[in-house]
Amino acid sequence: MRFYARRIGFYALTLWIAVTLNFLLPRLLPGDPYTILLAKLQRNGDVSPAIQNTLRLLLGADEDTGLWEQYTTYLGNLLRGDLGISVTQFPTPVTDLIGGALPWTLGLVGTATVLSFVLGVGLGAWAGWRRGTWVDSIIPSTTLLQSLPYFWVALLFIFVFSVTLQWFPIIGAYDVFTFDGPEWSWAFVGSVLYHAFLPALTIVISSVGAWLLGMRNMMVATLSEDYITTAEAKGLSRRRIFSTYAVRNAAIPSVNGFGIALAFVVAGSLVTEQVFSYPGLGKLMIEAVRNNDYALMQGVFLMITLAVLAALFIMDLVHGLIDPRARHSD
Repeated sequence: MRFYARRIGFYALTLWIAVTLNFLLPRLLPGDPYTILLAKLQRNGDVSPAIQNTLRLLLGADEDTGLWEQYTTYLGNLLRGDLGISVTQFPTPVTDLIGGALPWTLGLVGTATVLSFVLGVGLGAWAGWRRGTWVDSIIPSTTLLQSLPYFWVALLFIFVFSVTLQWFPIIGAYDVFTFDGPEWSWAFVGSVLYHAFLPALTIVISSVGAWLLGMRNMMVATLSEDYITTAEAKGLSRRRIFSTYAVRNAAIPSVNGFGIALAFVVAGSLVTEQVFSYPGLGKLMIEAVRNNDYALMQGVFLMITLAVLAALFIMDLVHGLIDPRARHSD
Protein backbone atom coordinates (compact mmCIF):
# COMPACT_ATOMS: atom_id res chain seq x y z
CA MET A 1 0.00 0.00 0.00
CA ARG A 2 2.90 2.32 0.76
CA PHE A 3 4.23 1.80 -2.77
CA TYR A 4 0.92 2.82 -4.38
CA ALA A 5 0.49 5.83 -2.05
CA ARG A 6 3.93 7.12 -3.03
CA ARG A 7 3.21 6.63 -6.70
CA ILE A 8 -0.10 8.53 -6.45
CA GLY A 9 1.53 11.39 -4.55
CA PHE A 10 4.43 11.61 -7.03
CA TYR A 11 2.16 11.75 -10.08
CA ALA A 12 -0.22 14.23 -8.46
CA LEU A 13 2.72 16.58 -7.77
CA THR A 14 4.04 16.08 -11.30
CA LEU A 15 0.62 16.88 -12.76
CA TRP A 16 0.38 20.12 -10.77
CA ILE A 17 3.87 21.20 -11.92
CA ALA A 18 3.01 20.36 -15.55
CA VAL A 19 -0.26 22.31 -15.39
CA THR A 20 1.54 25.30 -13.86
CA LEU A 21 4.24 25.27 -16.55
CA ASN A 22 1.52 24.93 -19.19
CA PHE A 23 0.02 28.14 -17.79
CA LEU A 24 3.28 30.10 -17.52
CA LEU A 25 5.14 29.23 -20.73
CA PRO A 26 2.71 30.83 -23.23
CA ARG A 27 2.70 34.00 -21.12
CA LEU A 28 6.47 34.24 -21.40
CA LEU A 29 6.26 34.29 -25.21
CA PRO A 30 5.91 37.61 -27.08
CA GLY A 31 2.39 38.60 -28.07
CA ASP A 32 -0.94 37.20 -26.91
CA PRO A 33 -4.03 35.63 -28.54
CA TYR A 34 -6.03 38.84 -28.25
CA THR A 35 -3.46 40.94 -30.15
CA ILE A 36 -3.08 38.28 -32.86
CA LEU A 37 -6.82 37.91 -33.47
CA LEU A 38 -7.39 41.67 -33.32
CA ALA A 39 -4.73 42.20 -35.99
CA LYS A 40 -6.47 39.64 -38.22
CA LEU A 41 -9.84 41.34 -37.80
CA GLN A 42 -8.41 44.80 -38.44
CA ARG A 43 -7.32 43.72 -41.92
CA ASN A 44 -10.99 43.91 -42.93
CA GLY A 45 -11.56 47.33 -41.35
CA ASP A 46 -11.81 49.03 -37.98
CA VAL A 47 -12.93 46.99 -34.99
CA SER A 48 -15.32 48.71 -32.61
CA PRO A 49 -14.49 48.98 -28.87
CA ALA A 50 -17.46 46.73 -28.07
CA ILE A 51 -16.06 43.94 -30.24
CA GLN A 52 -12.60 44.46 -28.72
CA ASN A 53 -14.04 44.12 -25.23
CA THR A 54 -15.90 40.95 -26.28
CA LEU A 55 -12.66 39.48 -27.61
CA ARG A 56 -10.90 40.26 -24.31
CA LEU A 57 -13.60 38.45 -22.36
CA LEU A 58 -13.59 35.43 -24.68
CA LEU A 59 -9.82 35.08 -24.75
CA GLY A 60 -9.15 35.99 -21.12
CA ALA A 61 -7.02 38.99 -22.07
CA ASP A 62 -8.36 41.40 -19.45
CA GLU A 63 -5.45 43.69 -18.59
CA ASP A 64 -6.81 44.48 -15.11
CA THR A 65 -6.35 40.93 -13.78
CA GLY A 66 -3.07 39.93 -12.15
CA LEU A 67 -1.06 36.82 -12.83
CA TRP A 68 -2.28 35.01 -9.70
CA GLU A 69 -5.93 35.74 -10.54
CA GLN A 70 -5.34 34.51 -14.08
CA TYR A 71 -3.78 31.34 -12.67
CA THR A 72 -6.71 30.58 -10.37
CA THR A 73 -9.14 31.30 -13.21
CA TYR A 74 -7.13 28.96 -15.45
CA LEU A 75 -7.32 26.17 -12.87
CA GLY A 76 -11.04 26.72 -12.43
CA ASN A 77 -11.59 26.55 -16.19
CA LEU A 78 -9.59 23.31 -16.35
CA LEU A 79 -11.77 21.73 -13.68
CA ARG A 80 -14.82 22.67 -15.75
CA GLY A 81 -13.22 21.29 -18.93
CA ASP A 82 -12.88 24.75 -20.49
CA LEU A 83 -9.60 25.05 -22.44
CA GLY A 84 -10.41 28.38 -24.07
CA ILE A 85 -11.13 29.59 -27.60
CA SER A 86 -8.94 28.84 -30.60
CA VAL A 87 -7.57 31.86 -32.45
CA THR A 88 -6.81 29.83 -35.57
CA GLN A 89 -10.42 28.67 -35.95
CA PHE A 90 -12.19 31.37 -33.94
CA PRO A 91 -14.67 31.04 -32.26
CA THR A 92 -14.37 27.24 -32.05
CA PRO A 93 -13.57 25.99 -28.51
CA VAL A 94 -10.26 24.17 -28.09
CA THR A 95 -12.05 21.15 -26.63
CA ASP A 96 -14.00 20.71 -29.88
CA LEU A 97 -10.83 20.82 -31.98
CA ILE A 98 -9.02 18.33 -29.75
CA GLY A 99 -12.08 16.09 -29.62
CA GLY A 100 -12.20 16.04 -33.41
CA ALA A 101 -8.47 15.28 -33.85
CA LEU A 102 -7.91 12.84 -30.97
CA PRO A 103 -9.78 9.81 -32.45
CA TRP A 104 -7.75 10.03 -35.67
CA THR A 105 -4.44 10.04 -33.77
CA LEU A 106 -5.49 7.21 -31.46
CA GLY A 107 -6.68 5.13 -34.40
CA LEU A 108 -3.61 5.66 -36.58
CA VAL A 109 -0.68 6.00 -34.19
CA GLY A 110 -2.16 3.71 -31.54
CA THR A 111 -2.76 0.85 -33.97
CA ALA A 112 0.64 1.33 -35.61
CA THR A 113 2.38 1.36 -32.20
CA VAL A 114 0.68 -1.87 -31.10
CA LEU A 115 1.55 -3.57 -34.40
CA SER A 116 5.15 -2.40 -34.17
CA PHE A 117 5.43 -3.66 -30.59
CA VAL A 118 3.91 -7.08 -31.34
CA LEU A 119 6.05 -7.61 -34.45
CA GLY A 120 9.22 -6.34 -32.81
CA VAL A 121 8.89 -8.34 -29.60
CA GLY A 122 7.80 -11.49 -31.43
CA LEU A 123 10.61 -11.37 -33.98
CA GLY A 124 13.10 -10.29 -31.32
CA ALA A 125 12.20 -13.25 -29.08
CA TRP A 126 12.59 -15.60 -32.04
CA ALA A 127 15.92 -14.05 -33.06
CA GLY A 128 17.24 -14.30 -29.51
CA TRP A 129 16.09 -17.92 -29.21
CA ARG A 130 17.74 -18.78 -32.55
CA ARG A 131 20.81 -16.60 -32.01
CA GLY A 132 23.78 -17.35 -34.21
CA THR A 133 21.58 -18.64 -37.06
CA TRP A 134 20.30 -16.98 -40.22
CA VAL A 135 17.53 -15.33 -38.17
CA ASP A 136 20.08 -12.84 -36.84
CA SER A 137 20.41 -11.45 -40.35
CA ILE A 138 17.14 -9.51 -39.93
CA ILE A 139 18.70 -7.36 -37.18
CA PRO A 140 20.90 -5.12 -39.41
CA SER A 141 18.09 -4.44 -41.89
CA THR A 142 15.56 -3.42 -39.23
CA THR A 143 18.19 -1.33 -37.45
CA LEU A 144 18.90 0.49 -40.71
CA LEU A 145 15.21 1.18 -41.21
CA GLN A 146 14.99 2.51 -37.66
CA SER A 147 17.78 5.00 -38.34
CA LEU A 148 15.91 6.53 -41.28
CA PRO A 149 13.97 9.75 -40.44
CA TYR A 150 10.19 9.40 -40.34
CA PHE A 151 9.61 12.23 -42.79
CA TRP A 152 12.07 10.77 -45.32
CA VAL A 153 10.35 7.37 -45.25
CA ALA A 154 6.96 9.07 -45.54
CA LEU A 155 8.04 11.17 -48.52
CA LEU A 156 9.60 8.11 -50.19
CA PHE A 157 6.38 6.12 -49.77
CA ILE A 158 4.33 8.98 -51.18
CA PHE A 159 6.60 9.28 -54.21
CA VAL A 160 6.64 5.53 -54.95
CA PHE A 161 3.17 4.31 -53.97
CA SER A 162 1.07 7.47 -54.36
CA VAL A 163 2.66 9.53 -57.13
CA THR A 164 4.39 6.90 -59.29
CA LEU A 165 2.23 3.80 -58.85
CA GLN A 166 -0.92 5.66 -57.69
CA TRP A 167 -1.88 2.79 -55.41
CA PHE A 168 -2.67 4.93 -52.36
CA PRO A 169 -3.91 8.50 -51.77
CA ILE A 170 -1.43 11.26 -51.05
CA ILE A 171 -3.22 13.14 -48.26
CA GLY A 172 -6.23 13.00 -45.97
CA ALA A 173 -7.90 10.50 -43.68
CA TYR A 174 -10.76 9.53 -46.00
CA ASP A 175 -12.17 10.34 -49.43
CA VAL A 176 -13.61 13.84 -49.01
CA PHE A 177 -15.19 13.69 -52.49
CA THR A 178 -17.31 10.68 -51.50
CA PHE A 179 -18.09 11.44 -47.85
CA ASP A 180 -19.15 14.79 -46.40
CA GLY A 181 -17.75 13.77 -43.02
CA PRO A 182 -17.23 10.82 -40.69
CA GLU A 183 -20.09 8.33 -40.73
CA TRP A 184 -20.80 4.78 -39.58
CA SER A 185 -20.68 2.68 -42.73
CA TRP A 186 -18.45 -0.06 -44.10
CA ALA A 187 -17.60 2.09 -47.11
CA PHE A 188 -16.33 4.86 -44.83
CA VAL A 189 -14.33 2.40 -42.70
CA GLY A 190 -12.75 1.00 -45.84
CA SER A 191 -11.84 4.49 -46.99
CA VAL A 192 -10.26 5.28 -43.60
CA LEU A 193 -8.18 2.08 -43.66
CA TYR A 194 -7.15 2.75 -47.24
CA HIS A 195 -5.93 6.27 -46.39
CA ALA A 196 -4.24 5.16 -43.15
CA PHE A 197 -2.21 2.32 -44.67
CA LEU A 198 0.82 4.35 -45.79
CA PRO A 199 1.06 6.51 -42.62
CA ALA A 200 0.75 3.40 -40.42
CA LEU A 201 3.33 1.54 -42.51
CA THR A 202 5.72 4.47 -42.10
CA ILE A 203 5.40 4.37 -38.32
CA VAL A 204 5.75 0.58 -38.11
CA ILE A 205 8.80 0.36 -40.37
CA SER A 206 10.54 3.23 -38.59
CA SER A 207 9.95 1.88 -35.06
CA VAL A 208 9.88 -1.93 -35.22
CA GLY A 209 13.69 -2.17 -35.25
CA ALA A 210 14.03 -0.77 -31.73
CA TRP A 211 11.60 -3.32 -30.26
CA LEU A 212 13.24 -6.16 -32.18
CA LEU A 213 16.81 -5.33 -31.18
CA GLY A 214 15.93 -4.70 -27.54
CA MET A 215 13.96 -7.92 -27.19
CA ARG A 216 16.63 -9.96 -28.96
CA ASN A 217 19.36 -8.68 -26.61
CA MET A 218 17.21 -9.32 -23.54
CA MET A 219 16.48 -12.86 -24.74
CA VAL A 220 20.20 -13.57 -25.16
CA ALA A 221 20.89 -12.26 -21.65
CA THR A 222 17.96 -14.20 -20.16
CA LEU A 223 18.99 -17.48 -21.78
CA SER A 224 22.30 -17.30 -19.93
CA GLU A 225 20.62 -17.14 -16.52
CA ASP A 226 20.86 -20.01 -14.04
CA TYR A 227 17.11 -20.68 -13.95
CA ILE A 228 17.15 -21.39 -17.69
CA THR A 229 19.94 -23.93 -17.15
CA THR A 230 17.95 -25.46 -14.27
CA ALA A 231 14.83 -25.71 -16.44
CA GLU A 232 16.82 -27.44 -19.16
CA ALA A 233 18.34 -29.84 -16.60
CA LYS A 234 14.85 -30.76 -15.40
CA GLY A 235 14.02 -31.93 -18.90
CA LEU A 236 11.34 -29.34 -19.61
CA SER A 237 10.29 -28.99 -23.22
CA ARG A 238 11.94 -26.27 -25.27
CA ARG A 239 8.57 -24.69 -25.99
CA ARG A 240 7.84 -24.33 -22.28
CA ILE A 241 11.29 -22.93 -21.56
CA PHE A 242 10.86 -20.45 -24.41
CA SER A 243 7.41 -19.17 -23.44
CA THR A 244 7.29 -19.54 -19.65
CA TYR A 245 10.86 -18.87 -18.57
CA ALA A 246 12.64 -16.94 -21.33
CA VAL A 247 10.08 -14.69 -23.03
CA ARG A 248 8.19 -13.85 -19.85
CA ASN A 249 11.28 -12.48 -18.10
CA ALA A 250 12.92 -10.94 -21.14
CA ALA A 251 9.77 -9.03 -22.07
CA ILE A 252 9.56 -6.99 -18.83
CA PRO A 253 11.74 -4.08 -20.12
CA SER A 254 9.85 -4.13 -23.42
CA VAL A 255 6.51 -3.95 -21.60
CA ASN A 256 7.73 -0.91 -19.66
CA GLY A 257 8.89 0.70 -22.89
CA PHE A 258 5.57 -0.12 -24.50
CA GLY A 259 3.78 1.79 -21.76
CA ILE A 260 5.88 4.86 -22.50
CA ALA A 261 5.26 4.44 -26.25
CA LEU A 262 1.51 4.25 -25.65
CA ALA A 263 1.72 7.41 -23.56
CA PHE A 264 3.14 9.32 -26.51
CA VAL A 265 0.47 7.98 -28.87
CA VAL A 266 -1.67 10.99 -27.93
CA ALA A 267 1.12 13.28 -29.12
CA GLY A 268 0.85 11.57 -32.46
CA SER A 269 3.59 11.21 -34.98
CA LEU A 270 4.00 14.91 -35.70
CA VAL A 271 6.02 14.69 -38.88
CA THR A 272 4.09 11.73 -40.30
CA GLU A 273 0.71 13.41 -39.77
CA GLN A 274 2.02 16.63 -41.28
CA VAL A 275 3.48 14.91 -44.37
CA PHE A 276 0.27 12.97 -45.05
CA SER A 277 -1.98 15.89 -43.96
CA TYR A 278 -3.63 13.50 -41.52
CA PRO A 279 -6.11 15.35 -39.24
CA GLY A 280 -4.63 14.21 -35.91
CA LEU A 281 -3.30 15.97 -32.83
CA GLY A 282 0.21 16.18 -34.31
CA LYS A 283 -0.95 18.21 -37.29
CA LEU A 284 -3.21 20.28 -35.01
CA MET A 285 -0.28 21.16 -32.75
CA ILE A 286 1.94 22.20 -35.68
CA GLU A 287 -0.84 24.48 -36.93
CA ALA A 288 -1.24 25.96 -33.44
CA VAL A 289 2.49 26.73 -33.17
CA ARG A 290 2.60 28.14 -36.70
CA ASN A 291 -0.34 30.50 -36.01
CA ASN A 292 0.67 31.41 -32.43
CA ASP A 293 -2.59 29.91 -31.16
CA TYR A 294 -1.66 29.80 -27.48
CA ALA A 295 -4.95 28.42 -26.20
CA LEU A 296 -4.80 25.54 -28.66
CA MET A 297 -1.14 24.90 -27.83
CA GLN A 298 -1.98 24.79 -24.13
CA GLY A 299 -4.84 22.39 -24.74
CA VAL A 300 -2.80 19.99 -26.87
CA PHE A 301 0.17 20.06 -24.48
CA LEU A 302 -2.16 19.40 -21.57
CA MET A 303 -3.68 16.39 -23.32
CA ILE A 304 -0.20 15.02 -24.03
CA THR A 305 0.84 15.56 -20.41
CA LEU A 306 -2.24 13.83 -19.03
CA ALA A 307 -1.79 10.89 -21.40
CA VAL A 308 1.89 10.46 -20.53
CA LEU A 309 1.33 10.66 -16.78
CA ALA A 310 -1.67 8.31 -16.90
CA ALA A 311 0.19 5.73 -18.96
CA LEU A 312 3.30 5.87 -16.78
CA PHE A 313 1.18 5.58 -13.64
CA ILE A 314 -0.63 2.52 -15.00
CA MET A 315 2.67 0.93 -16.06
CA ASP A 316 4.08 1.55 -12.57
CA LEU A 317 1.13 -0.28 -11.07
CA VAL A 318 1.41 -3.12 -13.59
CA HIS A 319 5.16 -3.40 -12.98
CA GLY A 320 4.51 -3.58 -9.26
CA LEU A 321 2.13 -6.48 -9.84
CA ILE A 322 4.45 -8.32 -12.25
CA ASP A 323 7.65 -7.82 -10.24
CA PRO A 324 7.15 -7.74 -6.41
CA ARG A 325 10.73 -6.48 -6.01
CA ALA A 326 9.62 -3.10 -7.37
CA ARG A 327 7.14 -2.69 -4.48
CA HIS A 328 9.66 -3.55 -1.79
CA SER A 329 12.51 -1.50 -3.24
CA ASP A 330 10.50 1.74 -3.35
